[in-house]
Formats: sequence, C-alpha cells, structure tokens
Amino acid sequence: MELSSVSEVFEKMPTVFNAAAAGGLDAVFQFNITGAEAGDYYVAIKDNACKVDKGVHPTPSVSLSLAGEDWLAICNGKLDGMTAFMSGKLKATGNIMLAQRIKSLFPL
Repeated sequence: MELSSVSEVFEKMPTVFNAAAAGGLDAVFQFNITGAEAGDYYVAIKDNACKVDKGVHPTPSVSLSLAGEDWLAICNGKLDGMTAFMSGKLKATGNIMLAQRIKSLFPL
C-alpha cells in the first residue's frame, strides 16, 4: 500500500522498524520536511528500539532536508535516496553514511 502523507510515514516507522538491522546503533535521524506537509521529525535509535517524535533534536547524528513529496517518493520506492542526494533534492549533514541505512532500518 502506497504511503500518502508525510505524517503517515512517520507514524508507520516504529511499526516496521527492523531491530535486527540496528544492532549496536545509537543514532538520531533528523528530518526537516519542506513544502505543503512541512514539519520537523526525528527518529532516535538506541538499544535496538526506535522512537519517533515531532520537532528538532538538539544533537542529531544526521540531518536530512527535503520536500515532502520527495520524501514520499523515496518511501514509496519511486525515487532512489542516492539519486535524490546527487540531484540536490535531498540535503544531508552530519554522518551522511547513516542515511544509507534508513531503508534497511525501516522497510516501508
């Protein structure tokens, strides 16, 4: 089933979280979403558990900034994250290698 809103993605993330892929990971992913569904969210992973919250985390491991429609396209498999990054649709700061783990951590 295709995800239809940014908020739906973040609501679903804890339910699809792949704890096996998170072994030993202690990280915070900050998402700064722009556009019609603008908002800030962060996903904290520690002790093989994840927590999703609205807002800005004070010390994220990696920050990702992109338009809501691009985030939905990535989550729905219509846009590759690396392609989005290389084309400038996705901006990442901090430990950008962590961003590559999102798909394995959250198989949406």
